[in-house]
Amino acid sequence: MATLSFTSSPAALLLNNNATTYHLPRFLSISSFPNHKSVWRPQVALLHVKCLANIPEKDAILEETEEEQNKSLSESDSLGSISAYTWCAGLGALGFLETTYLTYLKLTNSDVFCPLGSSSTSCSSILNSQYSLLFGVPLPLIGMIAYGLVTNLALQLAGKELPFRVNETNGRLILLATTTSMATASTYFLYVLSTSFPGDSCAYCLFSALLSFGLLFTTLKASGLREVQNYVGLQLVLAAIVVTALSTSYSISSPVSTSMADTNMPFFATEITTQSSPFTLSLAKHLQSIGAKMYGAFWCSHCVEQKQMFGSEAAKLLNYTECFPDGYRTGVKIDKACANVGIEGFPTWVINGQVLSGELELSELARISGFEQPN
Repeated sequence: MATLSFTSSPAALLLNNNATTYHLPRFLSISSFPNHKSVWRPQVALLHVKCLANIPEKDAILEETEEEQNKSLSESDSLGSISAYTWCAGLGALGFLETTYLTYLKLTNSDVFCPLGSSSTSCSSILNSQYSLLFGVPLPLIGMIAYGLVTNLALQLAGKELPFRVNETNGRLILLATTTSMATASTYFLYVLSTSFPGDSCAYCLFSALLSFGLLFTTLKASGLREVQNYVGLQLVLAAIVVTALSTSYSISSPVSTSMADTNMPFFATEITTQSSPFTLSLAKHLQSIGAKMYGAFWCSHCVEQKQMFGSEAAKLLNYTECFPDGYRTGVKIDKACANVGIEGFPTWVINGQVLSGELELSELARISGFEQPN
């Protein structure tokens, strides 16, 4: 309890632990008496007031309470972010494994195993098409780098240990920019898949697109709506850059036959109508015995004429490789076996290590292969 007194003492302020006494300037009033002079008489008033003792301590308690509340909110947000970043790291790791496998197949020219109901032929044709390269760089290799970056960055954000003195805000921005670019590229490739490869499916392509979209949505959740709204313009610019880069890359690359750029032809077999002679039968058996190979395309008229020279029976004995077994359409590259030879035209013969382009006379084939007609 504090005592407030009005006295004639000078103004002062005294504090103690038990009570607070405030001495304020005195107030004087005039009392008038009959037949007497007016005199100045001091008036003393005591006022008991209740005051809060130790105010600085209570302010400190309030500040400490606010700090604890902010810390609690911060930890709650942090836990939510760590959960989202952990999901990002997991999805990124799956994408990294997939693209590493596809990169290995691409660099070693190995056959692709296509699971989940995708036919091996359609899956291989898509993964070996012109869309599998970006400015000459294998697309799976670019995806492997992107998924690796996302995985590493998400783990560092979850642990709040970013390298090169990058703060958490900039780290989230880099992650958002990367996942936005990846999701945009996946959207572009899904469009290509539906337009250039109608009826075909690629489990790897669809799985990669699913991972990219999942990474973007998870990153948006980790960043928060308020922060993402500040970078919508940046996301749109990045999406435009990605689409422009992809379109430019595929516009300057052309399939094997530029005259058939807009053609979509299913595979068909051409019947050989001529009869084989003893000479063509012997020559075909000789070419087969020495491992000579003929590479051609089902739509190539010169390939058909070359087979007609041998006749129907002898043509079946030739070691012939079809370079477009799944048909020809925009964006489809030739078969891997044909690409390894370095074909410049059809038909192409490989005899005793020599690569010979174009339709050849039977006599020339006999001479190059060392065939001697029996008497």
